[in-house]
Amino acid sequence: MLIKKVGIIANIAKEKSPGYTASLREWLLGRGLEVYLEEGIAALIGGLPGVERRKLWSLADLIVVFGGDGTILRTARLVGERDVPIVGINLGGFGYLTEVELSEMYEAMEAILAGDFQVEKRMMLAVNISGGEETFRDGKVLNDVVINRGNLSRIVELETTVDGRYLATFKADGLIISTPTGSTAYSLAAGGPIVFPELYSIIINPICPHTLTNRPLILPDSAEIEVTLRTKEEGATVTLDGQVSLPVKSGDSVTIRKSQHVTTLVSSPHRGYFEILRTKLGWGGSQTGAAGKRQDAQGTEHP
Repeated sequence: MLIKKVGIIANIAKEKSPGYTASLREWLLGRGLEVYLEEGIAALIGGLPGVERRKLWSLADLIVVFGGDGTILRTARLVGERDVPIVGINLGGFGYLTEVELSEMYEAMEAILAGDFQVEKRMMLAVNISGGEETFRDGKVLNDVVINRGNLSRIVELETTVDGRYLATFKADGLIISTPTGSTAYSLAAGGPIVFPELYSIIINPICPHTLTNRPLILPDSAEIEVTLRTKEEGATVTLDGQVSLPVKSGDSVTIRKSQHVTTLVSSPHRGYFEILRTKLGWGGSQTGAAGKRQDAQGTEHP
């Protein structure tokens, strides 16, 4: 793959992002590439033109993301028809999806520009919410869809079907529907399995179910899951990738299926998936992370 145009997205809340973005831009320009900055980071640097984040996909052959895994998730939900690879450079503390460290950024970019890199095609989920006065359509997630009780103090009832066939009515704090990429996020913190990220499958994982025999279930990627809220008195919340929250009320349905889009991530040239997994989860060494908090493998803490 010949790369001539590079788009850069950065988490502007990170103190280091303007400096590293400007430096990489100059480095790329010095090698004769066209560089497009997302408008937020361009404004923060000052004096440089910016491009709306959604438009970067139509301009670039490669997207560089400075930030943590949350920035990757936000970027992935903007994936359009063009299958543009994303390389994540870690400015965060955990960095499960942002595989390239700052210390190896230029070495990694040299390899990528030379065509010496591999990519991983990560499955995404499409989400529709129907019922009531409004319909939410065509949402996309890389990690998970979470349907939970929100601020309610009691469990919710979630009637769940798979391909039109009744599965169960889960009485629980909520339900996680996850991709393999998301299997090391909230689903793992809720007791779900780790699924190799390049597999195509869907995980259903109840959160603190009332019936203790309710266990996580792995379905084929062809499955269509429909979850209907049956709790009558109060509503609930649907959260996409832990970042977008939408209210639902009794009788509303959430339909989840495999998206027609994928997220293409550039693999780290310095370490493989199992090394990353072993390091992030502390296998064979001291475990980092605060005791007493449910911290998933992508660094998000859940109460």
